[in-house]
Amino acid sequence: MAGALRLQGLDGVAITLSGLCLVHCLALPVLAITLPFLGVFAEAEWVHWLFVALAVPASALALLASGGQRSWPLVLGATLGLGLLAAGAAGWPDHDLETVLTVSGGLVLATVHALNWRRARQAHARS
Repeated sequence: MAGALRLQGLDGVAITLSGLCLVHCLALPVLAITLPFLGVFAEAEWVHWLFVALAVPASALALLASGGQRSWPLVLGATLGLGLLAAGAAGWPDHDLETVLTVSGGLVLATVHALNWRRARQAHARS
């Protein structure tokens, strides 16, 4: 049971990463208008791939190791969110959709982790 509680922290990490991704996608372009240095950072392709590379293991650990109580709908939702993040990072199917795909993926992923966190807390309260 203690392991399941520690893994809930991974949902928090995953939600934080999703939030950072959203800040990167939404706030940095606005700041880039006034601060050219941040404009270079906001457009760096490696930043997008860094967020995907951090999100995949955090999501996998949080969702697949949640006290042995896997929720396949949540796993599928996380897969969708990660897929949208990767598609946005790759500029697929169109570079113009990058922000929409990335923000959508981050929101889906954050929602999945919030649901997983709630599910784990409810399971802990019942035991």
